[in-house]
Amino acid sequence: MTLFENAKKFFHNCESLKGWDTCKDLVAENASFQGQCEPLLEIKTVKEYVEWMLGFGNIAPGCTYELHTSSFDEASNTALFFATYTATHTGEGGPVPPTNKTTNAHYVYSLKMNDEGKIVSMTKIWNAPWTLRELGWME
Repeated sequence: MTLFENAKKFFHNCESLKGWDTCKDLVAENASFQGQCEPLLEIKTVKEYVEWMLGFGNIAPGCTYELHTSSFDEASNTALFFATYTATHTGEGGPVPPTNKTTNAHYVYSLKMNDEGKIVSMTKIWNAPWTLRELGWME
């Protein structure tokens, strides 16, 4: 597979909440994660992020995503994915009891790949306060 194909496979596996077992072969050991928003500040590795997404899916069962566009820069071995995440808080485990409110949140993944086709770092660009307000978790 090409670097971009591996990045796409990771994106779809992660966003479809398939868990770490379907993502781990596409990620370098200890691959780093960055997300400059409060819900993700403690997450430092791609593995932790994939597990966080799976947990979020339990809070919002039936959540979906729509991929709008993706690209790959061969000069920097970086894949970008722009999508919208749709989720309704109906499950247990959130910061408040289920609100039955829905969010439609835009976000971008930036995945830096190594020459072996594995992700070495990931950055998520996301307006978390927007999402949290739409879900009724903050004002």
